[in-house]
Amino acid sequence: MPRRTALWIAFAFVHVLVAWLGFAFPNEPMGDVYRVYEPWSLQALDGRGIVGITEAWVYPQLALVPMVLAHAFAPIAGYTVGWAIFVTLVDAAAFAVLVGRATSISRRTAAWLWLAYILLLGPVGLYRLEAVTVALAIVGCLWLVGRPWAASMLLAVAAWIKVWPAALLAAAVIAVRRRGAIIGGAVVVTVLTLGAVALAGGAGYAFGFVGEQTTRGLQVEAPIATPYLWGVLLGRPGFSVAYSFDLLTFQVTGTAVDAVIAVMTPALALAMAAVAGLGVVKAVRGVSFAALFPPLSLALVLGFIVFNKVGSPQYLAWLVPSVVIGIVVQRRVWAGPAALALVAAALTQLVYPLLYAGILTPEPVAVTVLTLRNLVTSALFVWMVVRVARLPAPARRRQHVEVAAAEASA
Repeated sequence: MPRRTALWIAFAFVHVLVAWLGFAFPNEPMGDVYRVYEPWSLQALDGRGIVGITEAWVYPQLALVPMVLAHAFAPIAGYTVGWAIFVTLVDAAAFAVLVGRATSISRRTAAWLWLAYILLLGPVGLYRLEAVTVALAIVGCLWLVGRPWAASMLLAVAAWIKVWPAALLAAAVIAVRRRGAIIGGAVVVTVLTLGAVALAGGAGYAFGFVGEQTTRGLQVEAPIATPYLWGVLLGRPGFSVAYSFDLLTFQVTGTAVDAVIAVMTPALALAMAAVAGLGVVKAVRGVSFAALFPPLSLALVLGFIVFNKVGSPQYLAWLVPSVVIGIVVQRRVWAGPAALALVAAALTQLVYPLLYAGILTPEPVAVTVLTLRNLVTSALFVWMVVRVARLPAPARRRQHVEVAAAEASA
C-alpha cells in the first residue's frame, strides 16, 4: 500500500472514531458544540444579535466564523455532526499540506504524530474551536520560511479565533529572518478584523474577550488549581469545587484564592516576556529558525497553559503545531518532546471526559491523573525553556562575537 494512501486511510479512521467517541463517552465531550456554538451562531444568523459585536464575548470575533460555517453541514445529521464534518475537512486541508507527496520521512512522521495526538486527546480536541486553530497553525508554521506573509496571516486569523496562536506569532517574529513580513501579515489581518467589527457597530466590544479572561477564577483543571483540588479531596475547610454559570466552567475555591487569581495574570505576562526575551537573545546570536522556532514556540504555548487560570482540556491541542514543525525540521531531536506530549494528551483524555466526575466530586484516582497531567506539561515547559537556553550560536557567529568582545576590551 502506498505510504500516502495509508496515511489518508488512517486520517479517515481516526476522525470517524474520535467523532463517534464524542457521543459514546460520558460527560458529553461534544457538549460545547450544541450548547454554545450552535446557539451563538443561530443568534447571529437569525438577526438576534452577534456575540462580540452587540455584546461582550469570551472569544475574539472571528471565532464566530467556523461556528456559522458548520451550519452548511448541519442538514446531514444535525449541527454537532455538521461541526465534526467541518473540522474534518479543515484538518484534511492542513493534512494535505503537511503530507504533500509523502516523500519526506520527517513529514510522514509528523503526520502520524498528529493523528496519534488526535486519537489520544480524544473528542474534546475535535469538538472545540481548537480543532480549527490547530489546523490553521500547522499550515502557518510550515509556511513561515517560504511564505512568511501567508503564514503570518493564517496564524493571525487563528489568533482572532482563539488567542493562543499569538504565542506562535511571537516566536515567529523572533525566529524568522523576514520579520517585516511576519509583522505585516498579522497587522493586515488585525486591521481588517477590527475594521469589520467597527463597521458592524461593535467597536466597544472589539477587545471584550480580554476582560472576560482576566476576570476568570481558577478553573478546576488548571495547574495552579491543583493544590486547591487536593484540598477539596482531603476535606480541608473552605475548599470546594463550584460551577460558574457565567463562564460555563467548574472553578475551585479555598484559602487565599482571590490573591492567587489576582497574581496569575501578571505571572503569565512575566513568564511569557521572559521566554520571549530568551528567544530574542538566541536570535541575536544567530541561532537558526530550525533550531530556535520549535522549542521557543512550544515554550511560549506551554507558558500559556502552565501559568493560566483556565485549564480547559482542549488546551492540550495547542502543543501540536510546535511538535509537528519540530519533527519536520529535526525529527530525531524531537522524538522525546513528542513522546511526552503524547503522554500529556492521553492523560488529558483520561481526565476529560472519562474520569471527570471524579474531578468535580474529587476522588483519589481522578485527581492523581490530573496532577500527573499538570506535572507532565510543567516538565515539558521547563524542558523547552532549558533547550532554548542551551541552543549554541553558530560557529562563525561565536567567533565574530568573541573578536568583537576582544576589540572592545583592548
